[in-house]
Amino acid sequence: MTAGTDKLVTVFGGSGFVGRHAVRALAKRGWRVRVAVRRPDLAGHVQPLGAVGQIMPVQANLRYRWSVDRAVEGADAVVNLVGILNESGRQTFGAVQSFGARAVAEATRAAGIPTLVHQSALGADANSASAYARSKAEGEAAVFETVPGAVVLRPSIVFGPEDDFFNRFGDLARLLPALPLIGGGETKLQPVFVGDVAEAIARAVDGTVERGKIYELGGPEVKTFRACLELLLAEIERPRLLLSLPFGLARAIASVAQMLPNPLMTVDQVKLLESDNVVSQAAIDRGLTLKGLGINPASLEAVLPSYLVRFKPRGQFDQKRAT
Repeated sequence: MTAGTDKLVTVFGGSGFVGRHAVRALAKRGWRVRVAVRRPDLAGHVQPLGAVGQIMPVQANLRYRWSVDRAVEGADAVVNLVGILNESGRQTFGAVQSFGARAVAEATRAAGIPTLVHQSALGADANSASAYARSKAEGEAAVFETVPGAVVLRPSIVFGPEDDFFNRFGDLARLLPALPLIGGGETKLQPVFVGDVAEAIARAVDGTVERGKIYELGGPEVKTFRACLELLLAEIERPRLLLSLPFGLARAIASVAQMLPNPLMTVDQVKLLESDNVVSQAAIDRGLTLKGLGINPASLEAVLPSYLVRFKPRGQFDQKRAT
């Protein structure tokens, strides 16, 4: 067993996409992991990521401070990965990503826990037209105001087996003859592999990352939205028309689409796409990136084939036979 076996980390949102990979990375380092989620009965899938008894889901809701206090009790480190892409009912950007971030930070400070790692997002900006980006910036400000030595991670679009980007457009490509290019598809993105984000989280929890800093996490390449979809379609061998939607028209369509239970896009997401989502030159110069952390980021081309095969016309049986 590793040296960290006797230590406990509480991971809020540990059953989600990034969360399960972070939990696995922490468990491999020997940490005992308390996975704090709203529905622990639906988080059983995280327990096999570690040894028997090493990972335990517990109930916590960021809107209820008492449950946050209870979740961090006795922990040596805290990670907050809770975030939403669109609002639903009481799960608003402000409640989850601003108020919730402050609640976790205050609970961490009150418990005397020295380590707090907070996941934000590239594009976090208090002056953004996007409510999502504003709430992320508010969350960061609340975290640093409460725990000045916290580590904040800002990933670009995260890709991996359970992602909500390539999987969603892969599903659309199976159903539709065309895919939408919002704003003409010229927005620049820097997709980052979920395993690399998880490694950054684990290193921050281990204490090998300089505290009180914001780290911007992006993959090895900057690609346009169009280039990402072209790569997807080439990988799944489904030629599709890429239909350009001006931002104005996209916002109009999204205003209707966002009323659906699981909308393809919302007006706020369209506003996000009006700005590039890439690592800043300032972060590169200061070493506040994956490479600055000593992590060599994986490329889309290296990872996408491992999980997009199911979108091919005949799935894994679509491989060409050797002659």
